[in-house]
Amino acid sequence: MSPKKLVSGAMSADIAREGQRTMAAPLGHALLEVAESDERLVGLSADLAKYTDLHVFRDAMPDRFYQVGMAEMALVGAATGLAQEGFIPFASTYSVFATRRAYDFICLDVAERNLNVNMVCALPGLTTGYGPSHQATEDIAILRGMPNMTIVDPCDAIDIVQATPQLAAYDGPTYMRVLRGRVPVVLDEYDYAFELGRAKVVRPGNEVLIVSTGLMTERALDAAKELAGDGIDVSVLHCPTLKPFDTETVLAEIAEDRLVLTAENHTVIGGLFGAVAEAMATRGVTKRIHPVALPDEFLDAGALPTLYDRYGVSTAKIVERVKGLLA
Repeated sequence: MSPKKLVSGAMSADIAREGQRTMAAPLGHALLEVAESDERLVGLSADLAKYTDLHVFRDAMPDRFYQVGMAEMALVGAATGLAQEGFIPFASTYSVFATRRAYDFICLDVAERNLNVNMVCALPGLTTGYGPSHQATEDIAILRGMPNMTIVDPCDAIDIVQATPQLAAYDGPTYMRVLRGRVPVVLDEYDYAFELGRAKVVRPGNEVLIVSTGLMTERALDAAKELAGDGIDVSVLHCPTLKPFDTETVLAEIAEDRLVLTAENHTVIGGLFGAVAEAMATRGVTKRIHPVALPDEFLDAGALPTLYDRYGVSTAKIVERVKGLLA
């Protein structure tokens, strides 16, 4: 029997594994639910509603949806104007287009004025096989240095659904990395609820601590289950909010006598690993932290499973890394 052919992760592809529990278009449905109780919420897209799940909102509330075309700077400008008039805009595009093309507009139009504009952007990190033009491997690093900006990297559909109303209620600019299509449902198996600005232990363990964010929390949890079969007890601390960073919770967990790794779907520079290292250095905490992250380079195009292994961010590679460090 010939092996299953690996295919490139298209821009519209789901990230869920075959047979995995999923929720369809969680962002779109969450926005619609908030909009039904708050007439100020509006949606905007830069010609990508179908590929960022805003088509759900668009189809249900066409009078509150704005299509600006393939013009990311105009997208931010329109959202700025709506926010100034008292609306709560959720503007969607791909992460690369928002953070690279429209950075100055987000910075000066939105962040400097501290407006309630919510950027909800798809294809974060390595979630497409289309290569550097669409892989937003440095988006968090770009935005972490922007004053007033709040950054959320959800693990799954549960995170997205629970984070959306909190972002709408938050008074200030936000950026959420969106997982789209049929999004895995993971965190409902744990005693977890999203709280903006808070990190939470979703799995306790005495021997290893993985501080994770975004979709890497799912892989960290899967790795922990696999490692448990070898008698290795792994704790997973999920950090869905990267700015403001929950320094107190993270440092309290790191203080325990365990091997510590960070895991993120982002370059090793300027993301979760950077935030943890900055917090430790500021508080005078001396301990070695081992990052599981994308390298500081432009990534290849190709089939996502192959790329996950190549760059060390697959579940199997996390397991291998933990065992190697313990050895």
